[in-house]
Amino acid sequence: MTNVDFIVVGQGLAGSVLSLKLIDAGYTVMVIDKPELSSCSRIAAGIWNPIVFKRLTKSWMIDELLPELLSFYKNAETQFHIPLITERHIVKLFSEQQEADLWKKKATSEVENYLDKTVYHDNDFAGIKISAFGYSKVLKSGNLDVKTFLKATQLFLIERQSMLSEEFNHQDLNITETISYKNITAKKIVFTEGFLIKNNPYFNYVPFKPAKGEVLTIETKNVKIGTNIINKNAFLMQLESNTYKLGATYNWEDLNENQSQSAVQELQDKFKKIAQVDYTILKHESGVRPSVIDRRPVMGQHPKHKNVFLFNGLGTKGVMLAPYFAQRLVNYFKSNESLLEEVNVSRFNKFFVN
Repeated sequence: MTNVDFIVVGQGLAGSVLSLKLIDAGYTVMVIDKPELSSCSRIAAGIWNPIVFKRLTKSWMIDELLPELLSFYKNAETQFHIPLITERHIVKLFSEQQEADLWKKKATSEVENYLDKTVYHDNDFAGIKISAFGYSKVLKSGNLDVKTFLKATQLFLIERQSMLSEEFNHQDLNITETISYKNITAKKIVFTEGFLIKNNPYFNYVPFKPAKGEVLTIETKNVKIGTNIINKNAFLMQLESNTYKLGATYNWEDLNENQSQSAVQELQDKFKKIAQVDYTILKHESGVRPSVIDRRPVMGQHPKHKNVFLFNGLGTKGVMLAPYFAQRLVNYFKSNESLLEEVNVSRFNKFFVN
């Protein structure tokens, strides 16, 4: 019989970050996950963007999220002895003068810390189509190599004998004053299953609104963008020499992880507006993002079972949200620090039927 403080179900981005935070706080964990079940985290470009492009406003809570993000992933780099994050500029290509004018206005007001004040017209990027309206840059942005981070975390957990690589079966879970699952006993269990929460009988009342996303990996020798991420209704980010990640689509209806030809066409059409060059598609990947109806993370205690918890709903901004909110959950466990009402699962208690 294995006895731990926490069982964590799911080793996507949410589960990985939370597990590392729990271990760092002195807790023992057993993570249960079968990676093939959900690919959302593993295919993600891992971009963090402090700006909401639609309104040119700050991304929600970015002033609090960004320091935690940088501290956590840099510590992970040191711990795992591998590079994980790249600090980049997001280059926003303008389609009309109104966009450029709004940018200049916002860059000297509420989002000045995150926007370059200059609108550029020189084309410093080989192969990229720059309109007469120019472009500018988001500052303090970048990306996490999510796939490498997840693999490093998995190996770390396996070495600690803190990982069970199998599909979690909710029917084998026994909840009393303690948690028992097969030959594991724990004080608490945290579900971090991503969009697979739909199969979870304890939290299926939470109103999730998942979105399928598809990305392409392409190869071209005709584009040179360095560490910049090009953005114009899609993103283009260099992975290695001559290979780039292009994404991403949003689909709220077709909620499976099968690749669709319509997504390929959509991404190819968007790429034509960014660059007019020859390229080859190397890879086509898809995943389902775990978003909640109010677009906020969801975390906290089950309304009936006081040792059952949820950490989910990170959606498209998981890289930004996970370190800060995993720490808030650890603080809740360690010192009973209250959770932000805006993210507390208790906001959906009205939907719970005992």
